[in-house]
Amino acid sequence: MRTHTLTRATAETEITVTVNLDGTGQYDNQTGVGFFDHMLDQLARHSLIDMTVRAKGDLHIDDHHTVEDTGIALGQALAAALGDKRGIVRYGACLLPMDDALIRCALDLSARPYLIWNVDLPSPKIGSFDTELVREFFTAFATHGGITLHVDKLHGLNAHHIAEASFKSVARALRQAVETDPRKADAIPSTKGAL
Repeated sequence: MRTHTLTRATAETEITVTVNLDGTGQYDNQTGVGFFDHMLDQLARHSLIDMTVRAKGDLHIDDHHTVEDTGIALGQALAAALGDKRGIVRYGACLLPMDDALIRCALDLSARPYLIWNVDLPSPKIGSFDTELVREFFTAFATHGGITLHVDKLHGLNAHHIAEASFKSVARALRQAVETDPRKADAIPSTKGAL
C-alpha cells in the first residue's frame, strides 16, 4: 500500500496527515478552518486519495500558518507515499467546470517543484476565509510534493466556485498522475531512470 503518515510541529502549528494513494477518496479533515476543510474534502474525494488531516494552528492570529503548513505536510506525505515513483503515470490534466467557473490543471510528479497560478479570485473573502490562501496552499503543496503544477482560470465569476473548481481540478489531475500504469508498472517514468 502506498501510504504515509507525517507529523509536522512548529511554534505556529501542529499537523498530522495520513494519505493512502490507493484509496477510494475517504476523508476526515479537521483544521479549524471550515472552508479549507471543505476544500481538502474535495481534494480527497476527487483524487481518490484517502486523507486524514488534524491541524491545530494559531487561528487567533489568522488562518495563514494553518493553511500553508497543511500544504507543506500534505506535499511531504504525498512524496513519501509515492516512494521512487516506479510504475506511476506521472502526468495528469483536467478541465473542470463548476457553474460559472472553468479551471484547467496540468501537473507532473517530476520532483521539480514549480507553480504557475493564473487564477484570480474576485473577492478577498469566502465567508471568513482569505481567498489569497488558496494560492498559498498550492504553493506549499507543489513545493513540498515535488510537483510541477499549472492552474489556469478560463472563466469564473463566483469566488467560491473558482476556488472549489481549482481544488477539484487539481484532484482529478492528481488522480491520473498517481495511478499505476498497467503497461509500465515496474518502470520509473523517466528516461533518466530516476525522479
